[in-house]
Amino acid sequence: MDYTIKGKDILLKQPDFDLDQTLDCGQAFRWTKVDNSTYTGFFLNTPLTISCENSADNVFRLHDTSERELLETWADYFDLATDYGELKRRFSEDETMSKACSYAGGIRILKQDSWEALSSFIISQNNNIPRIKGIIGRLCEHYDGYPTHTQMKDETVESLGYLRSGFRAKYLVDAISKINSCELDLKSISKMPIDDARAALMTIKGVGPKVAECALLFGMYRIEAFPVDVWVKRVMEQWYPNGLPECVKGCQGIAQQYLFHYIRTSSQT
Repeated sequence: MDYTIKGKDILLKQPDFDLDQTLDCGQAFRWTKVDNSTYTGFFLNTPLTISCENSADNVFRLHDTSERELLETWADYFDLATDYGELKRRFSEDETMSKACSYAGGIRILKQDSWEALSSFIISQNNNIPRIKGIIGRLCEHYDGYPTHTQMKDETVESLGYLRSGFRAKYLVDAISKINSCELDLKSISKMPIDDARAALMTIKGVGPKVAECALLFGMYRIEAFPVDVWVKRVMEQWYPNGLPECVKGCQGIAQQYLFHYIRTSSQT
């Protein structure tokens, strides 16, 4: 990791990283674009403002951030230890993956908190991003930060009315109940064989395959998880009717991010 301390800021030189492609692609909902080069957001309740300082040289400014915060929080959150350049070289053995990696080569997986990811994707069901952000914003305003499942232990469908989250409130309440009663343990789930982890998460009311896969990929860094929505279903039908190529095996979740962005936004598709 290549960085320098510049007053109260950190200048980070990081290839294979694009703020728009990473922070505004639907994997996290607490980032806000301030201007063409800057975002503000959070990991749990640690805030960050980050700017692209020099896109040609892959330099980013982490504003008002200590070296300790970089090393203990943001390096892990932005998955800086993973060589995405090598992953893209490997993925590019496949023609379609090569095009997707070239199109949006700055995507990285955000390594989020398991509870925040699970609860956020429960909220995301049949929802659009502005509304998801609104619900999560009201939740954070109510608790003065993103609440833990323990803080939410007394919530009911009625008490969550302020969220205006509709049918999703009962799913949140069930998740809160199962985790606080120790019927489910997110740390244990994160270490289970992937099929067992999927099955455990889907015991929560309203958690189907897509939400389970998103919770595994973004909240537990299970990069073999493969969320399928309408766009990824189209990917599979159009390019991979016989299954994903061997070159993405074990990293299907990272490959999914490139493919999702490519089919959703590229005019070439």
